[in-house]
Amino acid sequence: MGIKTPYVAVDGIIQLFDSNDNFRGIVLIERKNPPYGLAIPGGFVDVGESVEDALIREMKEETDLDVEILGLLGVYSDPARDPRFHTVSVTFICKAYGEPKAQSDAKEVKIFKLEEIPFDKLVFDHAKILKDFILR
Repeated sequence: MGIKTPYVAVDGIIQLFDSNDNFRGIVLIERKNPPYGLAIPGGFVDVGESVEDALIREMKEETDLDVEILGLLGVYSDPARDPRFHTVSVTFICKAYGEPKAQSDAKEVKIFKLEEIPFDKLVFDHAKILKDFILR
């Protein structure tokens, strides 16, 4: 019998800046697949991949942005955080420039000022994650 462990995921809070280094907001995606709603861009870590490499790949796949990792926000592991299965998310704070474009399983990409985040539309535990980010 093989070892059963939770899925490992990465999420990236992308702080988007313009060419003059003015903060434009954070990037959220409208999910194309269930659970539907707004989410922090992210995805699963592939076997043989570091969480940092997975984050950079997933951010590019979902938002078309090349991100710079600024640091770790935290690890979120509540077994009930994902309705599909037990998922542990390593959540990073990132910085990016340019225009995000919806890719792969993102239906739409949106930029939100921190005071305009629609917490009631966020899926998983992303409202808690973003509140932790704002309060840090």
